[in-house]
Amino acid sequence: MSSEGSIEVEGTVITVLPGTMFRVVLDNKHEVLAHISGKMRKHFVRLTAGDRVRMLMSPYDLSKARITFRLR
Repeated sequence: MSSEGSIEVEGTVITVLPGTMFRVVLDNKHEVLAHISGKMRKHFVRLTAGDRVRMLMSPYDLSKARITFRLR
């Protein structure tokens, strides 16, 4: 899916799961399952519980997301 149809949201990592998967709670208290994007894997960006992240979500499945940026 192209990035024009994606929803960009921010949240906080609450659980680190195996296989570069993360449980993230959004600012509106909605909980999603997120995986790390390819660019973040390539540059060895590490995420831990408590990190603020920016994610892209598909409008068709609001329970999954792709983490694209770690906020400071």
